[in-house]
Amino acid sequence: MITNAVRGLAAAVLAILPLLSASPSQATGVPEVLALSEAVQRLPLAAESRDGYERAKFKHWVDADHDSCNTRAEVLISESRVPATIEAGCKIVAGQWYSYYDAVTVTAPGGLDIDHMVPLAEAWDSGASQWTATRREAYANDLGADRSLVAVTATTNRSKSDQDPSTWLPPLADARCTYAADWVSTKLRWSLTADAPEVAALAVLAESCGQETVDYQPASGAL
Repeated sequence: MITNAVRGLAAAVLAILPLLSASPSQATGVPEVLALSEAVQRLPLAAESRDGYERAKFKHWVDADHDSCNTRAEVLISESRVPATIEAGCKIVAGQWYSYYDAVTVTAPGGLDIDHMVPLAEAWDSGASQWTATRREAYANDLGADRSLVAVTATTNRSKSDQDPSTWLPPLADARCTYAADWVSTKLRWSLTADAPEVAALAVLAESCGQETVDYQPASGAL
């Protein structure tokens, strides 16, 4: 999905982005709303490395509040368009979910994956390799921002895998501006970096996304 425009912009991004500094909101934790194009420019630029990555280093689907519902269940309950049917042990057996990546409505939770908007491997590449295990767990179970975790069809989630927007976008064209905003919001929230092809692809998207905005609040907690 990398286009000539993306390749052309990547070199320019390498020269421009290192000059950008973190916004005041990143330092203070104050929520901020930005135009998508401006938010893309806030992404810190860095090369990626997957050295040492293991999915097990991000403990996920925990029951952080000890209410018997793990993170997957919490997302399913929150995103169901009708009250979810919940059995003993917080087993979600029915509901109605809209997978915005492909405009598919799902009523059986077995057909859904909970997508980490920025995949765990991509997060590792983008700075999480330097985090504590506690912060990686917080990232993998982030219920504090609606954009961080999303219920989507298993087909689209597995097609996406660990790719960034330079190589994968939702199959539904109308979903791509929202997806770009969600991606950038998550990276800014967790102070994750981006590489040049990724930022160039996002910049191209932003040009066609009109008034799309990015809202985010930096995640709390030490690295």
